[in-house]
Amino acid sequence: MEEQKIKQDIAIGANIRRIRKEKKIKQVELVRLLQLEGVEMSRETLVKIERGKQHIRATQLRAIRDALGTTYDELLTER
Repeated sequence: MEEQKIKQDIAIGANIRRIRKEKKIKQVELVRLLQLEGVEMSRETLVKIERGKQHIRATQLRAIRDALGTTYDELLTER
């Protein structure tokens, strides 16, 4: 069964980028943290997600939430 993808109707990517920058975490650092947790992600994929060009998988969203030390509300709420 394929994992559920979350549509980028809301600014998930922009929120990920904003929170990541606020915490002074570079894209390569975030990708490395995700890979250490067993989540497949490349920097190119993260760039596409942050730009809203690619849907994000539920496991990726959960891992990003944990790596950034934030909440689903912060990631999913439009600003």
